[in-house]
Amino acid sequence: MRDYIISCCSTADLTEEHFKARDISYICFHFELNGKEYADDLGKSIPFDQFYAAMAAGADTKTSQVNAEEFEEYFEPFLKAGKDILHITLSSGISGVINSAMIAKENLEERYPDRKILIVDSLGASSGYGLLMDKLADLRDEGKSLDEVFRYAEKHRLNVHHWFFSTDLTFYVKGGRISKTAGAIGGVLNICPLLNMDNQGRLIPRYKIRTKRKVIRTIVDKMAEYADHQTDYNGKCYISHSECYEDARAVADLVESRFPYLNGKVEINNVGTTIGSHTGPGRKHLAPGISRPAGTASNEMCTFLIINISSLQLIPINVIAYRSQYGSVNPASIIGAGIVSTLISTAIAVIYCKLKER
Repeated sequence: MRDYIISCCSTADLTEEHFKARDISYICFHFELNGKEYADDLGKSIPFDQFYAAMAAGADTKTSQVNAEEFEEYFEPFLKAGKDILHITLSSGISGVINSAMIAKENLEERYPDRKILIVDSLGASSGYGLLMDKLADLRDEGKSLDEVFRYAEKHRLNVHHWFFSTDLTFYVKGGRISKTAGAIGGVLNICPLLNMDNQGRLIPRYKIRTKRKVIRTIVDKMAEYADHQTDYNGKCYISHSECYEDARAVADLVESRFPYLNGKVEINNVGTTIGSHTGPGRKHLAPGISRPAGTASNEMCTFLIINISSLQLIPINVIAYRSQYGSVNPASIIGAGIVSTLISTAIAVIYCKLKER
């Protein structure tokens, strides 16, 4: 009989069946939908399709992390049963839930001095976080001790790569991540932002890619770039989606065609209600396993750099300031010429990038 349990938050976004099959315990976050509170319980309180339909219709959402008292109530039955605990939390880069877990750990260790509670910050989220949990379950089932699995989690948590893209900018605007103007322009241009988790577990926008077809190809290119042994990668790959299964299936099909030694089929799960409350529908998360060092810049990175260098300016503030400083009668007369010249340079940059992509 095992003398410890492995545990995570519901934000690992695996299914109830998966958690049970792998003997992984979990504790639920909370969210509100139009003022009514629910548990983030893997779609049991409210089905995922209904949740995302409500968001698309304009429902207000709010989330709350697990507090210290809830962690104590959750941990204590395991301790009473003589079990030690290894709990992996949602990334500290997007949530403070690890602080609640640590407070509960300190309180409970006073009452159960013979038991161990080990806490690890996953630095991940959604199905990438779930993929890490699956690996830890493998190690436990191989007979590894609590301390061995803990050390593995601490050492290898950043080996999981988390890549996300979205085809709908509505909730980026609503959440204040981008301005209304940027959201409107991005919608017209079919911009699909591609993001990943950095080494501090924060979600960082990396590329702005036009069209869903290109971003699907790019996210799989990123897997080939970073996966151990590149396209000979033989680990698992999980995808989660927020009410856009067809897009997730398109990504999975491309992964399975390009990675012939993958360990089983790509597993597709739902983005849960906690993370989904912030991202909205139309979000995909690709999580391959072991990573390798970064390679060269992609076409999208070069395009982003070139367009930023070309720098369309509506009001050339610095030039106006210099003209005023050196006695110009009409310092602002440069505005018209500045707009025309930088518009031309930006147009040339875009044309150049498109020609180079061919």
